[in-house]
Amino acid sequence: MNLRYCEKNRVRGTTESKMTSLPISDVQAALAGLIGQANVYADPADKARYETGARYGDGKAALVVRPGSAAEVAAVVRYCVDTGTPLIAQGANTGLVAASTPDASGTQVVLSLERLRGEIAIDRANRTATVGAGVTLQELNDKLAEHGLCFPIDLGANPSLGGMIATNTGGSRLIRYGDVRHNLLGIEVVLADPPGQVLDLMSGLRKNNTGYDLKQFFVGVSGAGGIITRAVVQVHPLPRQTATALIVPTSQEAVLELLIALESEFGDFLTAYEGMSSSTVQSVIDHVPGVANPFAPEPIPDYCLLVELAATSSREVLGVDLQSALNDFLERQFDVLVANAVLDGGPDLWKIRHSISESIRHQGKLIAFDIAVPRSSMVDFQTTARRMLEADFPWLRLFDFGHWADGGTHFNIVWPHDATPAYDTDTVEKLRLAIYDLVVRQFGGSFSAEHGVGPYNERFYHRYASPEAQVLSGKIQQAIDPRHALGQVHFGPSPKP
Repeated sequence: MNLRYCEKNRVRGTTESKMTSLPISDVQAALAGLIGQANVYADPADKARYETGARYGDGKAALVVRPGSAAEVAAVVRYCVDTGTPLIAQGANTGLVAASTPDASGTQVVLSLERLRGEIAIDRANRTATVGAGVTLQELNDKLAEHGLCFPIDLGANPSLGGMIATNTGGSRLIRYGDVRHNLLGIEVVLADPPGQVLDLMSGLRKNNTGYDLKQFFVGVSGAGGIITRAVVQVHPLPRQTATALIVPTSQEAVLELLIALESEFGDFLTAYEGMSSSTVQSVIDHVPGVANPFAPEPIPDYCLLVELAATSSREVLGVDLQSALNDFLERQFDVLVANAVLDGGPDLWKIRHSISESIRHQGKLIAFDIAVPRSSMVDFQTTARRMLEADFPWLRLFDFGHWADGGTHFNIVWPHDATPAYDTDTVEKLRLAIYDLVVRQFGGSFSAEHGVGPYNERFYHRYASPEAQVLSGKIQQAIDPRHALGQVHFGPSPKP
């Protein structure tokens, strides 16, 4: 078998390639010489778990390489760029836009970062952690907990830190702590140009106003131009008390009014404000063991809100019991903004929220939307989108949930297995355009609030990003990686046919 090398030349939104052929055995031998034969996988069984994405992106890798240091990453990048070998960086492979999985060609080399671990260095005084790109979120938080600290990006998956930076993940507690970008102080990155050069931006400074913040060029671009190997992240004190409630609003309009009232009453204590429709909660109850209707014996309401308050001070120091304060607040809002509430549910309520994605996979073929609109537009968007679905796609089912506090929502739609008509990709594309046009063009929102841009949704980037933004983004990408050797997305203009 020969491995086909290509020098990418993007034309009309596709990749045209200048190809040469070289036996794959030669490539395997060269990479094994750089990082050791045990860390180069060619056997289909060994490669399998690196070839399938969390939701999309089933492909076929020519090889999988697992470097164990920045120096080894640099050596692999240098070899692959110099020879024109297609190379894809992959963290924990939990992404949802196919940015870290190979395509079906069988010509791409997957560079897994899972061995980039090393010691998690915690600086308590500076409140920072220095981590390898292969360290997972759970591993980092387990280590931080020993020091009373946490990295509070709350996600349903367990990604690696390198992948979290490359996609700029957000999560359920973004309103309090921000996304990864807001908590990132420094990175070490292996560049595509010059091939394999290691750029050390490993600063632990929170204040550094000395020109371009170069690390930001590698945040949220899914591996374009460079491979992150280490990072310095800001960490936070663990909460010493929390309060939770599952709230039924009196109306859809009351959802936003209640959020405003909570922010006015509790300020920075508000850490999460998550909305869930009745179909979504019912799906969890039906398909996740150990989860029951929290409102029993009453039925599940049309819509409910998971609210969390948190404080890093104890009740004694703060002089306030947050759960009692939240309960008192909700009592004052009964019949005004609150129709019902389940108080102090803690982990049981969060289990419902964190089990949603797992549960709705049982309902049929998932058509997922990771979108955001201004908070002030959330009610109008939800109403307009629901009416459009009922009118134009009545056989589909909506399982929506998400982060009202930051304007984000997972507007997930399922095509039931037994629905008529049967699943059809042309109709799905029509649905996607209808939803995204509504989000972006009518409500000034984003077609990708959290998951980033990858091969799965690159066409929508070119549809919605302004021509001026695409031109500037293309210039930046061209300057960092003139051969487009790293990353699977082209951020410059894509001429229409």
